[in-house]
Amino acid sequence: MEKMSTRLRNLLKRNEILVAPGAHDVLTARIVENEGFEAVYMTGYGTSASVLGKPDVGLLTMTEMVERARNMAEAVNIPVIADGDTGYGNAVNVVRTVREYEKAGVACIQLEDQVAPKKCGHMLGREVISTEEMVGKIKAACDARRDPDFMIMARTDARTNFGIQEALERGKAYEEAGADIIFIESVESVEEMKMVTSSFKVPVLANMLEHGRTPLLSVKELQEIGYNLVIFCVASTFVTAKAVTELMRTLKADGTTKNFLDRMIAFEEFNKLIGLPEIRKIEKKYSTGRNFADIPEGH
Repeated sequence: MEKMSTRLRNLLKRNEILVAPGAHDVLTARIVENEGFEAVYMTGYGTSASVLGKPDVGLLTMTEMVERARNMAEAVNIPVIADGDTGYGNAVNVVRTVREYEKAGVACIQLEDQVAPKKCGHMLGREVISTEEMVGKIKAACDARRDPDFMIMARTDARTNFGIQEALERGKAYEEAGADIIFIESVESVEEMKMVTSSFKVPVLANMLEHGRTPLLSVKELQEIGYNLVIFCVASTFVTAKAVTELMRTLKADGTTKNFLDRMIAFEEFNKLIGLPEIRKIEKKYSTGRNFADIPEGH
């Protein structure tokens, strides 16, 4: 059976850009897979909102993120690229973080060069550690992995405070330290995006955050610029929040959900989405006397 880390490496060797939509929970990750995407990105921003109902300001712990990543990797059969924030400490902490993410079944961990506690990459007020410290953390991450195909993504947040040249220099240092993917966060123009894609030998990632600091381009446009990988990190989180808000407003106003039915997934379709037919097959195969033959799949 092909390892997800190996599959991700092979996907990134193609001439075609890889699209990894963001997922803030396991249900969203299953939808991503069901709709034919070949990888999924576990967003720290969305996970913080989903688990804590709090902003992405470094409140989640490593063990909370690993638990979410483990559940996601177990539920889907596509590579999971998971946000690992700052590695939750120094180089020593990074060693444990990488091993925990790898054991959880993640194919790639994203590590960033922010000062802890970190912030969302499109918020202002971010600070970065020294290039030398981050290089050490990347080397520690590479040495810590037991699966040589497990990928280390290095992200720099230097662009906002120090400009594109500083961000590119950091990216090059991180590439030399052994990073498998480079992520220059919060670039602010198409010209800067082209500078990123022409500066590295390893794959580079584009982060499409709606209403963020980076131009919102299509997959086709990003491929033409030269990106190898794109994440739409929080689109599903934003849509979920808007849809549930509208549902609750309707319920509050009408006292019923009848007027919202055409905007809901049906009961049987939802059961199929979350794998009830597969559970029924297992029940039938291993049942000890109870008859499941008359239970329709999806019920």
